[in-house]
Amino acid sequence: MQGASSGIGYGLKYQARCISDVKADTDHTTFLAGTLSLKEENEVHLIRLSSSGTELFCEGLFSHPNEIWDLVSCPFDQRIFSTVYSNGETYGAAIWQIPELYGELNSPQLEKITSLDNHVGKIKCILWWPSGRHDKLISIDEENLYLWSLDVSKKTAQIQSQDSAGMPHKISGGAWDPHDVNSVAATYESSLQLWDVRAMGKTISIECSHVRSVDYHPKRNHVLVTAEHESGIHIWDLRKPKVPIQELPGHTHWTWIVKCNPEYDGMILSAGTDSTVNLWLASLGNDDLSTESQAESPTHWVDPLLNTYSDYEDSIYGLTWSSREPWIFASLSYDGRVVVESVKPFISKK
Repeated sequence: MQGASSGIGYGLKYQARCISDVKADTDHTTFLAGTLSLKEENEVHLIRLSSSGTELFCEGLFSHPNEIWDLVSCPFDQRIFSTVYSNGETYGAAIWQIPELYGELNSPQLEKITSLDNHVGKIKCILWWPSGRHDKLISIDEENLYLWSLDVSKKTAQIQSQDSAGMPHKISGGAWDPHDVNSVAATYESSLQLWDVRAMGKTISIECSHVRSVDYHPKRNHVLVTAEHESGIHIWDLRKPKVPIQELPGHTHWTWIVKCNPEYDGMILSAGTDSTVNLWLASLGNDDLSTESQAESPTHWVDPLLNTYSDYEDSIYGLTWSSREPWIFASLSYDGRVVVESVKPFISKK
C-alpha cells in the first residue's frame, strides 16, 4: 500500500544520516539531527513538533566539529547527547550538553562534557544504558566493544572493560537489550553476535547476511529484529535462534535500518536506499515458542505491509519513533530532509 504523503517536512542545510528521538523530553515531541559535511561547519538541530502537530520548528541550532556519523540523545537527560564524528581520516566520540536556550534561536555553543579519547578505532556507534538513569554506556568500533562509566558532574568517562570481536568480519553497529541490561547485540557482515557485558564475552551467534541494523522488541523478551541488505527484515526469538520466526520482504534496494514501535506490538518501521520508509505489522503470535513443532516449522515469506512512504529523493539512513507520541515517527534522508509522519490511521488495524 502506498498512500499520499501527509508528512511534515524540515530541511537541514547539509547532507545528513543521523536523527534521534529526545526521549527524556516528556513535555514535547522533540528530535535531534546532525549533518555530515566534510568541508562545511556541521550542525546539530534541535527540532520540535508544534503542539498542534502541524509544524516542525528549530528549537536550537548548534555548531559541531567534523562529520556526524552517529547521534543519540541521552535517555534520562534531554540536554545531553552523544556523537560519533570523523574528519575524513580519523574517528572520535564525545558526550555533549545543550546549553539553556531561554527561547533563543541563536543558541550558544555546545558544551563538551567529555571525549571518549581512549577509544581510537573506527567508531561506529554509542549505546546508552537502555532504561533509567545510569552511568554506563558502550562504544563500538569495527573490532571492539568498550564499556564506559560516565560521570557528567566530573566531566569524565572511564573504560570499565573491553573485548575484541575476534572474527574475520567487522562490526557495523549494535543495540542494548532493554529486557536484559547485561546483553548487547552487535551486527557483523555475516552474523549477529550477542555479548554479555559483565564478562565482555560473546554468548549467542546467529547467522545472517549483511546485517545493517538491529532493534530489540520493547514488549517481548528474547525477540529482536534485523535489517539485512538484500534479504530484507528478519524477526528472531533468541531461544530458538537457528531460523527467524518471521521474514518481511524489506526494500527494493538495500534495507538499511529497522525500528520497533515502543508501544504498539508488532508495528515495525524500516527504511532503505530505495528512498522509502515501510510500515509493517508483524504477526508474532504466541510468545511461547517451546514446542518442537514451532521450532522446526519453516518460516513463511509474508508481506504484512501497512504503508509505504515515498516522499523522498535520496537514501534514508535516519529513522526513529517518538517515545512520547508512539504513533509518530521521524525519518531523515541523505539530502538533509526530515519528515515526521503519523501512523494513527493504521493503529486501528492492529
